[in-house]
Amino acid sequence: MHVYAKRHRLPKEFYQGEVTVAFTLCLRDVAAGFSLRPEMVNIFTDTLTFVAQNTNCIVPVYCFLPDHQHLIIQGKKSESEIWQAIAGYKQMTGFLMSQNKFNIRWQKGFYDHVIRKHVNLVTQVKYILDNPVRKGIVSSWQEYPFKGTIGCTMEDVLNGII
Repeated sequence: MHVYAKRHRLPKEFYQGEVTVAFTLCLRDVAAGFSLRPEMVNIFTDTLTFVAQNTNCIVPVYCFLPDHQHLIIQGKKSESEIWQAIAGYKQMTGFLMSQNKFNIRWQKGFYDHVIRKHVNLVTQVKYILDNPVRKGIVSSWQEYPFKGTIGCTMEDVLNGII
């Protein structure tokens, strides 16, 4: 019996240029969880900032939850490389997880979908921001500390300016 790794469903060229992609990254051992320590989230956010800047991308929203992370990456130029951004982020944070003994690991792969131009980005962002509310962690997304944007402001994102 052969075990085959699931192939990613989209060719890499779908992740190039001025496109927007929503990602969900899950932890391998859900029981361990992120434990959502501010210092760990800050390290991960700094890493995400680094890869976004180096691939000509912005992150209109990211949100860390106990067992997964949601983020949207948007290419700002024709030479933007969203695939490189997400692959670099997972590789670098995976290394940090092993080196810093966070006792967590990413699952192989991720869930993603390209957000089409006619789809309202604000609706997608609000859905991600409301995750901690739906999970019963906070009563409003504004209270939740483990969320943010990179390369833009939350106000601009929610006002549909980006």
